[in-house]
Amino acid sequence: MGGNTFGNIFRITTFGESHGPGIGVVIDGCPPGISINPEDFQEYMSKRRPSSMIPGTTSRMERDNVKILSGVFKGMTTGAPILLFINNQDVKSGSYEILQRVFRPGHGDYTYFKKYGHYDFRGGGRYSARETVARVAAGVIAQKLLAPAGINIHSYTLSIGNITAERIDSEFARNNPFNFPDPDNFRELERQIRDARADGDSLGGVVETHINGCPPGLGEPVFDKLDADISKAVMSIGAVKGVEIGAGFKAAQMRGSENNDPILPSGFATNNAGGILGGISNGDEIIVRTAIKPIPSIKKRQKTITREGREEEIALNGRFDTCAIPRIIPVIEAMIRIVICDHYLRAKAVNCVKLPEEYR
Repeated sequence: MGGNTFGNIFRITTFGESHGPGIGVVIDGCPPGISINPEDFQEYMSKRRPSSMIPGTTSRMERDNVKILSGVFKGMTTGAPILLFINNQDVKSGSYEILQRVFRPGHGDYTYFKKYGHYDFRGGGRYSARETVARVAAGVIAQKLLAPAGINIHSYTLSIGNITAERIDSEFARNNPFNFPDPDNFRELERQIRDARADGDSLGGVVETHINGCPPGLGEPVFDKLDADISKAVMSIGAVKGVEIGAGFKAAQMRGSENNDPILPSGFATNNAGGILGGISNGDEIIVRTAIKPIPSIKKRQKTITREGREEEIALNGRFDTCAIPRIIPVIEAMIRIVICDHYLRAKAVNCVKLPEEYR
């Protein structure tokens, strides 16, 4: 099975299955002399971890303590590959026994079976959302490299279901369990999630991510454009079905005179480009919107087929989220950090971008 490695200079390879012993990641290309300790991971891992504060979240409770098995000595990176491992401690595979003979609609069971002749019916294996815990861990290492440059990445929930934020209150977003920035629509958002949960159903949504402090000059022509790599990184997350940068699809409805961002001595007058032109960062804020589909594992009865192609119905009784948001937010941020970090190190290699002294 290929496709488990991502990146050019800063490269990550994830491994493990959702109901196996654990999930891990190997990070290659991290420079030596970066301070790393197990405690550094907890803030980020806790944002991805299920919480009783989030209505409709799964009851699977993993501690997600990160073990550093190589590449770090006396709290500092050595330049060798870094191996991070997270144990699976709350595994209950019994609810998935039905998957030995039928496929879940909307999930990867059918396509993995067609490609490999088998699939991991213990909950999804490599295509389970559990795999993303390794990405979040790798994103912590990437953030260690980006922090001295003043690059900051933050996200909020733009919408869940048909409830969209009509105003952005960043402080309110930071202090509610869904990272939703609109206090006026928050109660309706909660109600919609409770109703979907009660119906045994699920909801999708949109996350908006802002990258501030990114210097101009990151990105490689022609196939490694910064926006292309961000899109691939975010689209590689299982529940993601669409990515917009800047004006995104709205740009298709504009004239060139409306979409072009006027260039002034003080900078760009607007930001329809979303901080990227010609695949290279322009120094402006990079804005990414991510469309996330509803969780496919639901309790409502659905039509499907068996492995032999016979008609069947399925209703699942496992431990599932009603919505991937907000737990997917740290995953999106981690993948974007990995991309920015990779391009930052690539820029360093050719010395085309002004870097902090410690990276020269």
